[in-house]
Amino acid sequence: MAYSKCFSTIYANQSQTNVTIGLQYQGIPERVFFSTVTTVPCFVFLFINGAMLFSLRSKPVFRETSRYILLYNLLFADTVLLAHTQLMYIIAACRIRLMYPVCGVLTMLTNLTSVISPLTLMMMSLERYVAVCYPLRHATIITIRNTGGAIIVVWAFGSLNVLIRVVLLLDFPFEEQEGLQMTEFCSREKMMLGSLSDDYDKAYTCILFISAGMAITCSYIGVMVAARSVSTDKASARKARNTLLLYSVQLGLSLFSTIYNPLLIAISKVVNKIVLVRIQIVGYVCIVIFPRCLSTLIYGIRDRTIRPILIYHLCCRLKLSVIQSKSEVSS
Repeated sequence: MAYSKCFSTIYANQSQTNVTIGLQYQGIPERVFFSTVTTVPCFVFLFINGAMLFSLRSKPVFRETSRYILLYNLLFADTVLLAHTQLMYIIAACRIRLMYPVCGVLTMLTNLTSVISPLTLMMMSLERYVAVCYPLRHATIITIRNTGGAIIVVWAFGSLNVLIRVVLLLDFPFEEQEGLQMTEFCSREKMMLGSLSDDYDKAYTCILFISAGMAITCSYIGVMVAARSVSTDKASARKARNTLLLYSVQLGLSLFSTIYNPLLIAISKVVNKIVLVRIQIVGYVCIVIFPRCLSTLIYGIRDRTIRPILIYHLCCRLKLSVIQSKSEVSS
């Protein structure tokens, strides 16, 4: 019972996969190996995401199209969350224990950026619905101004969530603590210092994903119905339908991360600590790192407007080096 309770405390963090007490049972070579396995792909995806963000700001067509503006917002939040998650992983891997205020700031940043993805996916699905079902009114409904307002609402909603969590933290009797130094590794769960915070987190997560799921589902049904209409562009409807399916996959991966840690708790009852840490690291790469780069991979490959520009920015250094080497040879 105590063993299960220990791991429920360690692994109940949906977006920061910290290798906590289990790391104490790993040797230095194994810790270095697993840290490399997680850090290398993280930095590769951060580079790709950065190139994608730069590409989306390099042309007026991207800056003046609502669909690409929403995509930029989604990528920005995912990139910040990816970098922040890896930072928390490295802090835990190095066995660094933070002060409660520092851990609180880091976890609140996670709480802010983690809700931006499902909310932005909701907005993007509604934009595709309007584009297919109301093509003549799309330009008047989905304007740059309205898109900017929607993004402000998304970040305001996320900020309100953070504010409520801070208020719940203020109710905790910190004066009864011996000091502000944490005795365990920083994680999102460690900053849920009361039952009220935990109940709020569960309710907020359920409402968030149910709302986003309903928006994407209703948009998909609307597009399917519109596709049967004679006046609807079949190719556009088919492309929008496939895009909405990809949105649902992204949302599903984000939702899976919320049940991933309870799954680890169940696994912890039948495997030893070392095996559990290894399973956790594999899950960290597949469930935390990869979904944060899914948008870049999807749009970078599927969108014909973005694809050549993204490839150009990803390969520009190589092209420059080849040009320089040719000039040196000719001289």
